Amino acid sequence: MQWILHDIPIGRNIQNIRIRKNMTQLELVTKMQLMGSNMSRSTLANIETGRRNIKASDLKALKIIFDVGYEEFFED
Repeated sequence: MQWILHDIPIGRNIQNIRIRKNMTQLELVTKMQLMGSNMSRSTLANIETGRRNIKASDLKALKIIFDVGYEEFFED
C-alpha cells in the first residue's frame, strides 16, 4: 500500500481569512505583537506563501484575532 501525502495550505488559508477580515499584514502583525507575539510582517508574508512554518502559539493568537475555529486553518 502506498500513501500519498499532501500538505494542507495553512499559510494560504491564513491569507484568505486575513483578506476576508479586511486586514493588512501590518495590521494583523500589530495585533499579534500586542498579544505577545514577536512576528514581523516579513515572517507573516513567508508563512502565507508557504516558505515558513507557523508556531503553535502564533496560530492560537490568529484564532483569537480572527475569531474563527482551528478547522478554518486546516481546510484543504
